[in-house]
Amino acid sequence: MGAAILPDLGAEILIPVCAVIGIAFALVQWVLVSNIKLSPARDASGNSPGAGGGKNGCTDYLIEEEEGLNDHNVVIKCAEIQSAISEGATSFLFTEYQYVGVFMVAFAILIFLFLGSVEGFSTKSQACTYDPFKMCKPALATAAFSTVSFLLGGITSVVSGFLGMKIATFANARTTLEARKGVGKAFIVAFRSGAVMGFLLAANGLLVLFIAINLFKLYYGDDWSGLFEAITGYGLGGSSMALFGRVGGGIYTKAADVGADLVGKVERNIPEDDPRNPAVIADNVGDNVGDIAGMGSDLFGSYAESSCAALVVASISSFGINHELTAMLYPLLISSAGIIVCLITTLFATDIFEIKAVKEIEPSLKKQLIISTVLMTVAIAIVSWIALPSSFTIFNFGSQKVVKNWQLFLCVAVGLWAGLIIGFVTEYYTSNAYSPVQDVADSCRTGAATNVIFGLALGYKSVIIPIFAIAVSIFVSFSFAAMYGIAVAALGMLSTIATGLAIDAYGPISDNAGGIAEMAGMSHRIRERTDALDAAGNTTAAIGKGFAIGSAALVSLALFGAFVSRAAISTVDVLTPKVFIGLIVGAMLPYWFSAMTMKSVGSAALKMVEEVRRQFNTIPGLMEGTAKPDYATCVKISTDASIKEMIPPGALVMLTPLIVGIFFGVETLSGVLAGSLVSGVQAGASEHARTLGPKGSDPHKAAVIGDTIGDPLKDTSGPSLNILIKLMAVESLVFAPFFATHGGLLFKIWN
Repeated sequence: MGAAILPDLGAEILIPVCAVIGIAFALVQWVLVSNIKLSPARDASGNSPGAGGGKNGCTDYLIEEEEGLNDHNVVIKCAEIQSAISEGATSFLFTEYQYVGVFMVAFAILIFLFLGSVEGFSTKSQACTYDPFKMCKPALATAAFSTVSFLLGGITSVVSGFLGMKIATFANARTTLEARKGVGKAFIVAFRSGAVMGFLLAANGLLVLFIAINLFKLYYGDDWSGLFEAITGYGLGGSSMALFGRVGGGIYTKAADVGADLVGKVERNIPEDDPRNPAVIADNVGDNVGDIAGMGSDLFGSYAESSCAALVVASISSFGINHELTAMLYPLLISSAGIIVCLITTLFATDIFEIKAVKEIEPSLKKQLIISTVLMTVAIAIVSWIALPSSFTIFNFGSQKVVKNWQLFLCVAVGLWAGLIIGFVTEYYTSNAYSPVQDVADSCRTGAATNVIFGLALGYKSVIIPIFAIAVSIFVSFSFAAMYGIAVAALGMLSTIATGLAIDAYGPISDNAGGIAEMAGMSHRIRERTDALDAAGNTTAAIGKGFAIGSAALVSLALFGAFVSRAAISTVDVLTPKVFIGLIVGAMLPYWFSAMTMKSVGSAALKMVEEVRRQFNTIPGLMEGTAKPDYATCVKISTDASIKEMIPPGALVMLTPLIVGIFFGVETLSGVLAGSLVSGVQAGASEHARTLGPKGSDPHKAAVIGDTIGDPLKDTSGPSLNILIKLMAVESLVFAPFFATHGGLLFKIWN
């Protein structure tokens, strides 16, 4: 078998060091962004000829040269708008977290009671699940530590989302101001800000998980299967918070977006982000709470779950049985290497290749994906060589499968490259540089109906190649290393999460920057620059969603395998009635969930449209620009609707595994998980239909209508589905001991 080259102490030092480097790099990027001041530079006499303006400052000379505007007024206006967006986003997230906090406490109590009751709350040691001849820690300990790890995961997820939102709202106006100096300067600010979020999330997720493992080890000692079973609560906490963040944020942003677009663009013929539109602040707030905070929590959940799934399977393989710590921490070492690779990759965008023209933006973001994937492949090879024995065994549904270290390298690499393929295919179907989006734009000439038909067809078609990429990676990784192979393939796809999140967060930041430029009354030339950044951002946001759904499919399958192993199911036979009824119900759940979220967006948007119309009709001078709209009412409509409407879809996802497991047992639950995975991963979403003809023309209005129909698909229902399939799987895994002992009440009565 042989031992790993890297000693245990080396692994214990390397992981936290890489995490700390990631946090330090994020802080450096944040300092660089914060050097751009949001107050006009002034000298001691109160004039502002450039003293204190510095390299990134905002001087009168620069403004007069570019626009002939008063610098002071523009910068003050940008600061006011940024403050309004930041306050709206912070207020919404605090309100959301109050509701989510109550849920967290209630669910934590539920975890403790259910898992503690497995052995009747006994404090005596019990026979190990996978080796009945050995004694392991009591079920009560697993209950307590699973509860703690659930709370840790939930808090880390919430903090990740909140920090992301704060960074984005900090950077949006600064990106607008830098756009006066050129598109390259604005790009660097937006990308650096995205990198702050990406690195903080990746490093914090890794560091908290590593610390939790080491603290739990003080109690568990040699009982590694018990230790890593308790750690699975970390993934459950991360994903359950992500669900509410994604659904709540998605409803918020789309209610505001649809209201602003339908009344503003279609009915009143005013531009996007026009300050006369009452829903414009709510729309910009929505970008931050949905696309930034929601996506941050979502990808953190995927990372936490794939790590937990890999650790659970490894703990009952030769790594755990022989107590090989370095090999056991292989998933965390991959993530550590990913932080260093992403750091190098980010420097290519911000310091090595400078963007000088609009047409260079999208290729630069694509280069980020390619560079990170190539470098990460090398890093995975090195980690696999130093951290793994040359040969070892992996638990495979009751037996041990012999695996070589190069085979595990291929498992991670195939997940990584599948992610790149999904990213590129998503870009092809959503970028206005290629024929699919151009065809959708052409369809606008004959009205909204044909535009919607083309858009939906494009959305459905876009899932074909990603599904094949996921299928190939599943086949290869399972053939080499069973369910552990699939778990590390998911980690491979998420190993460049810092770069992926930087690219993803860049989009909403650029979108906000464009909105601020419009509202501050900046010149047409500045708006063109921010529009170019935003157009690339729309595509990159779609790439981020592609990564999220691809990794969710692999993570869910890995968790499913861990659940089947833990629940002591030898095979999942779809021909047995118990499994088949679960299968068809599971396949239906994504449709039920999507219907709930779409209806929520529809009812919230209805209130928003009515309010925007009311203000246009009743506030004198609003259209002329002499009166200010009531932004606060629109923000309140979005907040109230999203908080109220996020609860039913969240309850559906969280309660389904519990109800099925308790009343129908583990076999039916395995069918539900398989059905929801296969059905949910196919979720296609139509992207923005680009315009054909000038703004205000009939084709443009048709495109706006198509856009508003596609919006809740791509920003609410679609992204939430990947959390649905992951969350049900990880929840089933956490509660597996309880379901295996006490589940299937109805079938017990029936028999």
